[in-house]
Amino acid sequence: MAHALPPAMDRPHFIAIGGIGMSGVAKILAARGATVSGSDAKDSATCAALRELGVTVHVGHDAAHLPDDASCVVVSSAIRQDNPELVAARERGVPVVHRSDALAALMDGTRALAVAGTHGKTTTTSMLAVALTKLGLDPSYAIGGDLDAPGSNARHGAGTVFVAEADESDRSFHKYAPEVAIVLNVELDHHANYASMDEIHDSFEAFADRITVGGTLVVSADHAGARELTARVRDRVRVVTYGEADDADVRVTRITPHGLTSEVAVVLDGAERVFTVSVPGRHYALNAVAALTAGHAMGLPADALAEALGSYTGVKRRLQLKGTAAGVQVIDSYAHHPTEIAADLEAIRGGAGEGRVLVVFQPHLFSRTQRLATEMGQALALADASVVLDIYPAREDPIPGVTSALIVDAARAAGADVTAEHDKDAVPGVVAGMAKPGDLVLTMGAGDVTDLGPRVLARLSTVES
Repeated sequence: MAHALPPAMDRPHFIAIGGIGMSGVAKILAARGATVSGSDAKDSATCAALRELGVTVHVGHDAAHLPDDASCVVVSSAIRQDNPELVAARERGVPVVHRSDALAALMDGTRALAVAGTHGKTTTTSMLAVALTKLGLDPSYAIGGDLDAPGSNARHGAGTVFVAEADESDRSFHKYAPEVAIVLNVELDHHANYASMDEIHDSFEAFADRITVGGTLVVSADHAGARELTARVRDRVRVVTYGEADDADVRVTRITPHGLTSEVAVVLDGAERVFTVSVPGRHYALNAVAALTAGHAMGLPADALAEALGSYTGVKRRLQLKGTAAGVQVIDSYAHHPTEIAADLEAIRGGAGEGRVLVVFQPHLFSRTQRLATEMGQALALADASVVLDIYPAREDPIPGVTSALIVDAARAAGADVTAEHDKDAVPGVVAGMAKPGDLVLTMGAGDVTDLGPRVLARLSTVES
């Protein structure tokens, strides 16, 4: 299938091109023949990978980095209005394009499959990308994380299918018009943009209304918010539900954990199908069933899909094993919402055996901590012991009185063994002093806590030697 460049996207310049979402769009545009440039606050492996594709990447933000012949400037919702490259673009009359608009333009003319939900989007999108590739469909995809295999967050494929993660955080998923949409769950999050569950429900309903005529909404039958969405839209779009609920159209009859894998049995089209998911946890097994249901809704054979899903080996930062030292496994988790924290802790418990589960948790965003500190602390009580870092601010300014102490206090009130640590550099030594052979350490959060995994392993290695 020939993929033409979208209008005005032949010479795009990306601000913060090293971000997981921005880099994905940049990679696809470069693969389609665009002359791509961009800048990021710091150099990274992602920036290096982009340079290998022929992308010009500058370190730091400066008006001089904006090419004279730039056809547009691509931004995300995280870019501040006073960014010098954005200011220069406006002064020069260069069109400013939101990342979601650029992605929507890339999806135009394809059989689009969009994955939405408060949790699980990256994993489910990744599962679909791997399975459809295994089936020889050569899909294009844009994912909010790097696959273990084939090792990228985005790809320009020659096939007709485009699989994309659809982000509700800033309502950008309203830009897409998928043939098949998945909604995994609907919960309150992104408090800077949504004031209530009513706003969340309205936003997901607007997303469902974007499904093309004759398309399908694949939605969980297990989550209250998802069931509410089904009730709202069932009269105007084809809906296929999945899950463990008795009334699910694709019903999960059994999830059997086997260490860090799971065996899943589902009833689809009146027949039971059993397949293996090569990552631990009930929530990941249900993500795989969502992927199976969506692929089947696109007309793909269920048995072949189930087998292909078994080839999925994971995505970076989603219960990713970083290594083992001194008999201690270190695993990295992107979980930052209470539901995600609890789900990953429950999933990993089986893999710990007789050992303890130790968590290094970095809260993400002041607004999320302000609203969900109690729930985060209660979720951390599922660990045997936790170390809580300061809040990772990302795009936000501090909120007076909102610190990680709110989570620590809530965790202790729930009976948790929790330690506050304000010096991130001290964490490897703290963890090495806590961990014993057989324990499992989770670095958890959506910020730079991921950098601590290798450092913890290095410190444990000195203990081992």
